[in-house]
Amino acid sequence: MKLRFGGLFAATVLLTIGAVAGWFYGGFYPIGADVPHNRLTYSLLELIREQSVARAARHVTVPEDMDNPNRLLTGGADYNDMCAQCHLKPGRTASDFSVGLYPAPPNLAVKQGDIGSRNYSETEALKRRFWIIKHGIKASGMPAWKYHHDDERIWSMVAFIERLPELSAVQYQILTAKNNSAEHTSNEHH
Repeated sequence: MKLRFGGLFAATVLLTIGAVAGWFYGGFYPIGADVPHNRLTYSLLELIREQSVARAARHVTVPEDMDNPNRLLTGGADYNDMCAQCHLKPGRTASDFSVGLYPAPPNLAVKQGDIGSRNYSETEALKRRFWIIKHGIKASGMPAWKYHHDDERIWSMVAFIERLPELSAVQYQILTAKNNSAEHTSNEHH
C-alpha cells in the first residue's frame, strides 16, 4: 500500500510540475505591465527581493559624512535628472512615466517608514538604498547606476533621498536648480 501511495504521489507531483511548466512555456502567464501579478507571484517576488538585498547589502559600509551639505547638492541634481521621473518629487503623486510602470516605483518624496515590507534600522536602510541604486533590481525598471557613477556619487543620491521627504516643492526646486545651473556653467567652459 505504501509503495502504491508513493507512486501516486510522485505521479501527481510530476503532473503538477508539468502542467505549471506548460502554462508558463505556453505563454499563458500575463507579462504585460498593465496586468498585475497574482498575490502569490507578487509575494514570492517581494520575498526574494527583500532577502536578496538584505544579504547583499549586509557588507556595505556607510560613510561617516552622510550629513555633508555637498552630498545633498550633488545627490539632488542627480536625483532630479535620473530618478524624479519614476520616484517623483515633492508635490507630485504621479508622472507620465511612473503611471505605466509595474511594479509601481515608490514615491521617495513621501516618508516611507521602511524599505520593502519590513522596518529597518537607519544604517540598514542606508545600506539597502545604496545597494539598490548601485546594482538595480531585475525586471522592475530600476537600473544599475554603477556603470555611470562611482560609489561617492551614489552615496550622495542616498543622502539626498534620506532628506527628500522633508523638502517642500520650492526647497526641492532650489536645491536641484542651484546645482544644475552650476553644473551647466562648468560644462560650458570645457
